[in-house]
Amino acid sequence: MHTPPRYRQIAQHYLAAVRAGSLGPGDRLPSLRELMKLHGVSLSTALQVCRTLEAEGWAEARERSGYFVRRPRRLQTTPMDEPAADRAPDPAQFVGIHEKVSDFVARRRYNEIRLDFSIARGAPALYPAEALRAAITQALRRRPEMLTLAAPSRSRTPFREAVAQRAVRVGMTLAPEEVLPTNGCIEALNLALRAVAQPGDTVAVESPTFYGLLQVLESLGMRALEIPTSPQTGLSVEALELAVDAYRDIKAVVVVPHLQNPLGSVMPDAHKARLAALCERHGIALIEDDTYSELLDAEAPPRALKSFDATGNVIHCASLHKVLAPGLRLGWIHAGRWHARVEMLKYAQTRSNEELSQTAAGRFMATGAYDRHLRRLRERLRTQRERTADAIAQHFPAGTRINLPPGGLQLWVELPGRLPSMAVFDAALREHILVAPGTLFSNGARFDHYLRINCGWPWSDAIEAGLRRLGGIASERLARMPGRAAEPAARVRPQATSASAA
Repeated sequence: MHTPPRYRQIAQHYLAAVRAGSLGPGDRLPSLRELMKLHGVSLSTALQVCRTLEAEGWAEARERSGYFVRRPRRLQTTPMDEPAADRAPDPAQFVGIHEKVSDFVARRRYNEIRLDFSIARGAPALYPAEALRAAITQALRRRPEMLTLAAPSRSRTPFREAVAQRAVRVGMTLAPEEVLPTNGCIEALNLALRAVAQPGDTVAVESPTFYGLLQVLESLGMRALEIPTSPQTGLSVEALELAVDAYRDIKAVVVVPHLQNPLGSVMPDAHKARLAALCERHGIALIEDDTYSELLDAEAPPRALKSFDATGNVIHCASLHKVLAPGLRLGWIHAGRWHARVEMLKYAQTRSNEELSQTAAGRFMATGAYDRHLRRLRERLRTQRERTADAIAQHFPAGTRINLPPGGLQLWVELPGRLPSMAVFDAALREHILVAPGTLFSNGARFDHYLRINCGWPWSDAIEAGLRRLGGIASERLARMPGRAAEPAARVRPQATSASAA
């Protein structure tokens, strides 16, 4: 198991004291000299401890006085509500997501964008470009013919071997030959859906869900049945059970169990086991999108939903797009009992993926450098998420709610007073700021007052200014709504307040 660096261990020690109440709001933290003496560390390590606590919102520096405990602004926001799960979802045949997404894409393409909070990936600087370049160069030196030979469809490539080896850590057992490389996770989902359902069939999805999945379903002529999804624990198994009893034509369920997009929820193992058993019992294919699990802040990786599958009823889809190399668009699918059909569909649709990127990525993934990269990436993203959440809590209007996930690239933000997210989107776009309105993440209107905010770019003055302006736009639009007076932003007094767990 990975041991955190010494400064992180010490920072966690003081964070635990804050959460337990041993150190209260406004209490002074040990000085740098005291930290060095108490923990036997260097000045550099002591300084890293204080800067870490400050960057994560738990401490503030006061001139000539040292560091003091503070309460992050994000902790003063009210948690999001859990969805109602005591009735079957609306069985309406939802259509029209293509039009909404096409309008969003077109406006993004034809407007000058200076700050893009709409995407769901990290900044290029967060990924190991030099290491990947070296791996590609080395692969070509060994086998330059990879550029001129057709890629093999069934051989044991380094990529397939690396995926199969890492699958053991999350409870899956699969042979390299069972790993089918794809053009990102979106092709894997396309293949999975085409393998298990036909045009006109109903597919249960999370609500809200990734708008790309809704596009895929619409393009395949399938119907999306949206299942209530918790900001904390993911898809409601109870609501799905009601839906299965009420509507007997559900052919598949698509779920993101770890850091769901856009909510950031994480499904507990007990829920995964129950979901896998429910789908197996009713003969419903279960499709797992595991794109984000490597970004979860945890010492050990979470168990894959596929690990609860005993009969091949779970199709596992994943990608390196968010965690290693967005430019490669390299994903994979383990299709369980549909493997032969998916293999045929892949051949008919796009043939085999090219070999060079697979070889380079696979060899990098097989080294310790890959896990070191993931640890650095998670650490940076955690700081960026927390600073973004603090800025939203400070600058957005009172009543704004944020779901701060335990990992990942984005925040799900609920605007107060059911303020339409498209009003914020339109006004922000005129100022060259792009956000993802909640209307994109459902075929219905239930998330029209939400925004998805990206946290993948390193913190900067420009990002802080953009979030401040977004908050101002939201406040202005809220004040113009009928029957509402202007409300101030959710300001926080500069002095320290009580602290609690994030």
